[in-house]
Amino acid sequence: MILGIDEVGRGPWAGPLVVGAVVLGGKAIDGLTDSKKLTKKRREALDVTIRASASAIGLGWVHADEIDDVGLSGALRLATIRAVEQIKVPYHEIVIDGTVNFLSETTKGAYVTTMKKADLLVPSVSAASIVAKVARDAYMAEQDTVYPGYRFGAHVGYGTALHMKAIDALGVTPLHRLSIKPLAKYAKENAASPDHSYQGLSLVTTKQIGDRAENAAAEYLAQRGHVVLERNWKTKFCEIDIVSQFESIVYFTEVKYRKNTHQGGGIAAITPKKLRQMKFASEYYALKYADKSDLRLAFASVSGSDYDVDVWQSIG
Repeated sequence: MILGIDEVGRGPWAGPLVVGAVVLGGKAIDGLTDSKKLTKKRREALDVTIRASASAIGLGWVHADEIDDVGLSGALRLATIRAVEQIKVPYHEIVIDGTVNFLSETTKGAYVTTMKKADLLVPSVSAASIVAKVARDAYMAEQDTVYPGYRFGAHVGYGTALHMKAIDALGVTPLHRLSIKPLAKYAKENAASPDHSYQGLSLVTTKQIGDRAENAAAEYLAQRGHVVLERNWKTKFCEIDIVSQFESIVYFTEVKYRKNTHQGGGIAAITPKKLRQMKFASEYYALKYADKSDLRLAFASVSGSDYDVDVWQSIG
């Protein structure tokens, strides 16, 4: 009962990264090998057999915007986590193709064996490679109708001459990873305008202001019955200001300070990108502390020289 894991889509310029996770459960399937060594027709035939025979299959998807937000290393970890979360049958070992344990900081990390060329040697890893490849290729082929002219079905997002010619003629799409060097020139200018929130508080450092705002938010939550579990909880991939628990719900609170509410309050800084980063942090926390299953995102807006909490609100 080995849970095999392999990824597809590490190197393309466009499209998602997909991690496959498969438990074959003792079923023998002829012809399993690295998906790259199979023809498209043979991969698709094996995909049907695997889906009919395997005890469990999971697919973890991380799309281009998330890859740009958290980087490729973080995306690989997130995709692996998402794939493994879908496996509900028992298994006694996890084998990941390659040399990196993408579950090392989770409760499942101790059960992982990493192995070079596992997709050639371990049937469940071969199966994971195949189902991930077939699923991703099918997704990219569907994008031809959404973004005509790019021929995504032909190159499935990889950096071919055909693909670059289409980008030169048509520009980039939401499928494109703008954090990679060949496409960096297409990234939109997202530099934030200077934040003058702290004018008049020049004797206090930005860090001190942030700490005071977080202290105010933590005290606010404690007064309302929350148990503060973590302050400035972080890993090398993500962080969150406050993790607290109220009854059975665990909240991840992002704290934002403004000198006054006329500047939009803290909620003005909770952008879609920030929400994705918060969601990533909550998923990562859930894997480290598996008993915390009911997770919500929240924000606290703090303002003024007295550091008043104007708003604390759950946002999902």
